[in-house]
Amino acid sequence: MADSIQVGDKAPDFTLPSQSGEPVRLQDRLGERVVVLYFYPKDNTRGCTAEACAFRDSHEVFAEAGAEVIGVSSDSAAKHAAFAGQHNLPFTLLSDQGGQVRKLYGVPAVLGILPGRVTYVIDREGVVRHVFNSMTNIGQHVGDALAKVRELQADQPA
Repeated sequence: MADSIQVGDKAPDFTLPSQSGEPVRLQDRLGERVVVLYFYPKDNTRGCTAEACAFRDSHEVFAEAGAEVIGVSSDSAAKHAAFAGQHNLPFTLLSDQGGQVRKLYGVPAVLGILPGRVTYVIDREGVVRHVFNSMTNIGQHVGDALAKVRELQADQPA
């Protein structure tokens, strides 16, 4: 496992398939927007559904603040499509089957087996500005990320 990515680090670039099967490259999403990249264990589990729905419920606020939310788990693109459809998720879910990107970011596993839940806020230049790691405090992932996005937006020249 790589060292975990910290605040101030350049976010590693990657390309993964979205829930529609289209390849999504992180670098292509930066520049215009801040990216809120969140890693979560699994679709359709209680905590992960609550987290996805919390990001969904704040989606407009993130968009207005100049941010794009992207979720990543090891579920297949087809599972992501079903999960996104079932919960009306308006943001991109990426399939990291095999966990290569999770390893690249150094997202820890809980008890060595359950993939961790970590949220990164990446600025327009690709620098990580916020990292939050908690399996249980779902609301804080969303709230802290939104606060950091708003702070970065305020720092942008008019």
